[in-house]
Amino acid sequence: MAARKRSKYGSKKPLVPARREPTPRGVAKAEPVRPSVLPKRTSISTPLPSDPMKYVRSLVRDVPEFPQPGILFRDITPVLADPRAFHITLDAMAERFIGEHVDAIVAVESRGFIFGGALAARLNASFVPVRKPGKLPARVDRVAYSLEYGKGELEMHRDALRSGARTVIVDDLLATGGTAAASGELVRRQGANLVAFAFVIELEALAGRLRLSPVPVVSLIQYA
Repeated sequence: MAARKRSKYGSKKPLVPARREPTPRGVAKAEPVRPSVLPKRTSISTPLPSDPMKYVRSLVRDVPEFPQPGILFRDITPVLADPRAFHITLDAMAERFIGEHVDAIVAVESRGFIFGGALAARLNASFVPVRKPGKLPARVDRVAYSLEYGKGELEMHRDALRSGARTVIVDDLLATGGTAAASGELVRRQGANLVAFAFVIELEALAGRLRLSPVPVVSLIQYA
């Protein structure tokens, strides 16, 4: 009986160990980024070199009069649709927190989940969702807040964070800071340590950063 030809997909390959730090994507022949050779910064909020983020910024789409008249919406869905831009964004955000010993990433519904879950995986941290009322099944803490075009409430499971857990709150955009401040209140109620807020986009004219002070704020793209 003739020997069966081995499929090219059937060969066994050695297992690749899990990545311990973010790997640059979208850049040809990139060298691995290791914590020991990362440039030292004076604080978490020290800006990164702007060149990689220029590509990401070029994909952010302006949508006028949304979600209501007088609002210019910064749409990040084209960034998500571009693998290179998405990887650059996630790696730039993750690099800020290497060596910070982050225990948990708290992300705000709904676009915050996109970046928060991926960032938690890169930092080997737990992921905790902050959701609108009625979405979480177990006992919750709830906080009311004001935002740039209305009011709302947010909830988080009461057992989501342990006391003293080093926590970063992640969302796609910082405007007036109302949503982020409300999320920070939920984190503090559980006795966790709020290390920083992290955003893809910051609308500087709305001064949300001041509302979140003195907690450090990281933003990758700024609009005046």
